[in-house]
Amino acid sequence: MVEDIALQQVADAVRQAAGRRRPLRLVGGGTKDFYGGALQGEPLDLKPLAGISAYEPSELVVTVRAGTPLAELEAALAEKSQCLPFEPPRFGPASTVGGMVAAGLAGPARAAVGGVRDYVLGATIVNGRGEVLCFGGQVMKNVAGYDVSRALAGSMGQLGVIAEVSLKVLPIAPGRLTLRFDMDQGNALRHLNEWAGQPLPLSASAWWDGALIVRLQGAEAAVAAASRRLGGEPIPPELADRFWDELRDQRDEFFRLAGQAIGEGARLWRLSVASTAPRIELAGDQLVEWGGGLRWLVSDAPPATVRAAAVEALGHATVWHGDKSCGAFHPLPAVQQRLQRALKAAFDPEGVFNPGRLDNLAAA
Repeated sequence: MVEDIALQQVADAVRQAAGRRRPLRLVGGGTKDFYGGALQGEPLDLKPLAGISAYEPSELVVTVRAGTPLAELEAALAEKSQCLPFEPPRFGPASTVGGMVAAGLAGPARAAVGGVRDYVLGATIVNGRGEVLCFGGQVMKNVAGYDVSRALAGSMGQLGVIAEVSLKVLPIAPGRLTLRFDMDQGNALRHLNEWAGQPLPLSASAWWDGALIVRLQGAEAAVAAASRRLGGEPIPPELADRFWDELRDQRDEFFRLAGQAIGEGARLWRLSVASTAPRIELAGDQLVEWGGGLRWLVSDAPPATVRAAAVEALGHATVWHGDKSCGAFHPLPAVQQRLQRALKAAFDPEGVFNPGRLDNLAAA
């Protein structure tokens, strides 16, 4: 648990805000300010809650304060040949651990290893009453009942100030190889779904503009055997690492071109769908990740049309960049709305934290 002046100051600020019913905007590195709904409330700087509290490489567990730069944590893990396997997007050097958990975003390896919530073992938070609460622990067996610490992943700061988290980490795989295949999107989706049912060390995939790129990762013998089985054109390691890094942080060519299209009135959509869904027939450019489960779409199609297509593909659609007057997040079903409102009321009864960030969480 974090016990210091910085945490006490945060708790005091929250109590004062709750007493006055004054909204707060939780601020870390600011690299994800674009994500979700409107930024509202008086800024509460969380960067003073920084530092790695405990790290046990032999136990594959690290406990870190939320204001710690993500780059600092990843560097410390790399020194012990370990990593955050879900490859959280950084979007810049100021990205923090707290923002990583609150946004709940994962990178290219998501389909193979799971998301942020799968690696959160415990957390210390400040709730909307200014109370310091601890959930979970530092081992998986400590989790029982409703797992609040994992519910923080993707909560966008709605439930409380994340002060500290304990995370499961993994060793960096010794074998790594990236392959390229020339094919259209339909064939890429078919191959990806076939490969998903086979014992292959497939850790990431991306299709765009007629090229399917896949990454094999694991034991060196397994990677070599999979490479012989799949074929394809090997990409030099340095070039491959740069590709996956730029895709992770959305600095590659697809996203650069998307930025230009947004300036001309299009939207960049993030569609989370069934990996087995066929090509989504909407006008605009598409990039496919996560074995088919994540579809990026640059389009000027009406929002209702895009969201209907996502539902047909057993998923949902988020406006990532562009005009969000239609709502950034996909509308929630009534039952899920009630559950989320109840959880919000329990942790933040005065509605202090980040109003408007989850714009699909309607008021009661």
